[in-house]
Amino acid sequence: MKTTTTKSSVLRPIITGTIAGIILALVFAAGFYVRGLLPDPTTVSSVPVDEAGYPLLDEVQGLIDRIYLRDQPDYIERQYGAIQGMLTSLGDTNTFFIPPPVAQSEADVLAGTYGGIGVLVNRNEAGEFVLYPFPDAPAAAAGILDGAILLAIDDESITLETPPDAVDQLLRGAVRNDNGVNLTIRQNDEERTLFVVFDVINVPSVVWRVLEENNNVGYVQILRFTSRTPDELTTGLSELNDANIDALILDLRGNSGGLLTESIEVASQFINNGVVIYQVTADDEETFNATDGGFATEIPLVVLVNNRTASAAELVAGAIRDNDRAILIGQQTFGKGTVQQIFTLSDGSSVHITSAEWFTPDRTPIAGVGLEPDIAMIPDENGRDVELGEALRYLQTELNSETE
Repeated sequence: MKTTTTKSSVLRPIITGTIAGIILALVFAAGFYVRGLLPDPTTVSSVPVDEAGYPLLDEVQGLIDRIYLRDQPDYIERQYGAIQGMLTSLGDTNTFFIPPPVAQSEADVLAGTYGGIGVLVNRNEAGEFVLYPFPDAPAAAAGILDGAILLAIDDESITLETPPDAVDQLLRGAVRNDNGVNLTIRQNDEERTLFVVFDVINVPSVVWRVLEENNNVGYVQILRFTSRTPDELTTGLSELNDANIDALILDLRGNSGGLLTESIEVASQFINNGVVIYQVTADDEETFNATDGGFATEIPLVVLVNNRTASAAELVAGAIRDNDRAILIGQQTFGKGTVQQIFTLSDGSSVHITSAEWFTPDRTPIAGVGLEPDIAMIPDENGRDVELGEALRYLQTELNSETE
């Protein structure tokens, strides 16, 4: 039985997606973390302060108590305001305060789970929405195969003008009472409509496939850098190697960062022995080098980047290019070249504090600048994947030159 879609039912998940986008923006602003430096989330960070404390704050509070015309915010809200003002005075947009409700939402986003059908949605060069189900997710269980073209959601046609974020949100929803969506897809040259239930989705950090456009080229997309990323990448590269690919595309578009140690391991899959990153703190500099044994240290390679490629993703892209392994295709990256430590405070709020800056192997700064691509592309206004098309053409030229 098909479900009739009203305007409000379409808008509701889009509005929800907007709220989620705000939360993701906070996560994106943090972007880059160092495992092992984070305190126990149940404890309060202990930061030494001058023994005199902040007497001016007490003085101002006393004046407010005596003569302020209106009711004051409660005590905790005034503390939050003081913290925000203190952090703002540092002049570092990546050092900031998050109140408890948003801090919890941020933790949920970083956990990588949501309610939905479990599918990655990409657009091909023709602008069509292409589905790639996650293993064991509802989309795969319903019979959707890699490369299926999405035509409609709950009888609403999906066109070139449909915003990608709207499509993504319409494929998500609350996990309850067989809640889900009717999808119309084109698969194996046949059009079919099927119902897919929503379930709790554990989002992978890496997806891969052999490209339909060219069966000699493998494609790896790293969505974020988590503790699972190195193992997932190893599995993906091993499977692509077994598929006898001749070239590889590494897609870091939209990757907002993650964990330092894991990004070093990822870079090591593509370069041998070279410097990956220089990390500079207030009183020290540390060099991180690639390790031997990567799966993709020789294969022709292209890296895709855009203005949402940030932090750990910029680290990997910069290391690969500076070690002469690949060119970058796309748009200038975000420019998030600093490291934040996250401290959970006693009431569930948190502070993100910048503790280090990093530089590429050629000592190029990233913070506030970003990486310029070797081949700059203007994003297609209809969402067609022109960067992927350019990468395929570039690699084909490289492969042809090797055989001459």
